Amino acid sequence: MIRILLLDDHGVLREGIKRLLEAEPDFSVCGEAGSVKEALEALRMLGPDVLISDISLGEGNSFELIETMVRAGTGTKILVLSMHENPAFVSKVLSLGVRGYVTKAAAAKELVPALRSLVDNGNYVSSDVRRMKPGQVPKLTQRELEALKLLVRGLPPKVIAGQLGISDKTLYGHRANLMLKLQARNLPELQEKAIGFGLIEST
Repeated sequence: MIRILLLDDHGVLREGIKRLLEAEPDFSVCGEAGSVKEALEALRMLGPDVLISDISLGEGNSFELIETMVRAGTGTKILVLSMHENPAFVSKVLSLGVRGYVTKAAAAKELVPALRSLVDNGNYVSSDVRRMKPGQVPKLTQRELEALKLLVRGLPPKVIAGQLGISDKTLYGHRANLMLKLQARNLPELQEKAIGFGLIEST
């Protein structure tokens, strides 16, 4: 039985992944964590075969956890499940020693084969990432980039418009363009996409 620990700060998503995995006769989700702190405790207590971890969490990110696990040589294999598709971001994750990377968009079809590849000491990167060209980053105007950096900080629109010296209407236009170019549905998703494309730094 392959024992799996899930790390993601969205409970509904964890439940969906759990159902997908436990449909396999040899997979068992032995634990769940919603934060790095919870994951560290679960890793110590459970010693799973595989950790499936998101990168972007409400409290920050899981880079440090992954680096710590790789340095310690725990024997637990790591598969990152993330919304980020940008090859540069994926390369950064894989450089930490991660053996598998699957986007959330591809999870339904590719998470199970990715896990099986890891268990067999292989590597796996989901097909949507492999198809994407390294230079395929949305082109933003300088003004859009300035607006993006302020929007993801959660500042009120009037404050952002004032700082940029533009009207509220113009700001909303920039926001709409950013949502379209980065294919985001809301501000949290806009932030994650921007980080994934390397347009802003992770906080």
